[in-house]
Amino acid sequence: MLIDTHSHLDFPDFDADRADIIQRATEAGVTRIISIGTTLQTSRAALALADTFPQIYATVGLHPSEVQEAPESAVDELAQLARHPKVVAIGECGLDYHRLPSRSSTPFAAASSTMGEVFPGREELELADADLKNRQSIFFQQQLDLALELKLNVVIHQRDSWADTLVTLKPYSGRLQAVFHCFSGTWAQAQELFSMGHSISLTGIVTFKNARDLHSCVQQIPAGSFFLETDCPYLAPEPHRGKRCEPAYTRQIAEKVAALRNQSIEEISRETSLAAEQFFRLPPR
Repeated sequence: MLIDTHSHLDFPDFDADRADIIQRATEAGVTRIISIGTTLQTSRAALALADTFPQIYATVGLHPSEVQEAPESAVDELAQLARHPKVVAIGECGLDYHRLPSRSSTPFAAASSTMGEVFPGREELELADADLKNRQSIFFQQQLDLALELKLNVVIHQRDSWADTLVTLKPYSGRLQAVFHCFSGTWAQAQELFSMGHSISLTGIVTFKNARDLHSCVQQIPAGSFFLETDCPYLAPEPHRGKRCEPAYTRQIAEKVAALRNQSIEEISRETSLAAEQFFRLPPR
């Protein structure tokens, strides 16, 4: 039995055949799926799926790339949603600096960044960066506080923000656990998380031939410290790379992890399912 611990089944990519996709997952041995909230709307949609399908659970959260559009009361609304019995974590939440205003693809921004000079408007871009980082940080900390209040763990999104994410999370270590979803880092980074009591989850990236650092990491991480996920509709594993991903592909991810660790897929299924059950407090099967 496998668990897809991070999916976006409410996305319109699945509107035409959602029930079929869930059935294919079951046939592939993926017996439980966690649908992840990224906005108030998608959090409600994840809960609706959890109400409809017994094998689906939900998280509720605000993705850092969505906080600009979120109302100031968003976390209060999340608190109400999080009391649903099938909510198993807060998130995904965190920090994402990949698309800051100063990293705009406009010729001016690119030239300013490359040359390191101060052009008219550069200060404004840097102020916009600071404003966005601050808003992300506020919503991230509010969601961590909510997780503490409700005794739930958190699903972390981190992109180009490693140091700030750990600085924000550190005061909460020992009081809640986090999983860094879509982990594609190094063994040293994984060790840093494990030392703080946190976990990682692996996507289809682990099947990519050029993910050498991740392959080395997977060979070393201890059992019980990692889960499997698809992040569907994104990051389809080989041989489906570039196509729409779906929960059934958790099996291809498990097969690659098993090969890297010289284990059977049955062992990987058992170990990752147990770890996910404990982290998300799912009923055992």
